[in-house]
Amino acid sequence: MSKFLEDFKAFAVKGNAVDMAVGVIIGGAFGKIVSSIVDDIIMPPIGWLIGGVNFSDLKVTLPAVDIPGVEKMTAATINYGNFIQTLIDFIIIAFCVFLLVKAIGKLSRKKEEAPAAPPAPSREEVLLTEIRDLLKEK
Repeated sequence: MSKFLEDFKAFAVKGNAVDMAVGVIIGGAFGKIVSSIVDDIIMPPIGWLIGGVNFSDLKVTLPAVDIPGVEKMTAATINYGNFIQTLIDFIIIAFCVFLLVKAIGKLSRKKEEAPAAPPAPSREEVLLTEIRDLLKEK
């Protein structure tokens, strides 16, 4: 059992697992922010432009079926307005994540492209340079 716990500890403490957990938590919070932007800022003007439609209210009501001897069932609805709103949320979140990944990629490329310091000359090059300088003096 202790070997299992040691393996789990090694996995959990690894940078990749911790980074992934932080990413999931931040992603969830980011998703809520984007959903609020879509629900509270973007969709109301769109609904207003198309005649005061609230997308979350769009639905198709299926007819209720009366079955003798059974309690009356409520009508089922297909809430396609919620689907449209969720689809817009997804598109905006995907676009924001794309921009974020692109920016991080650009930053990491700049780090990699930084010119490396020229390598120190080898011992032979140093000796040849000294010989050249001595010959110039004569």
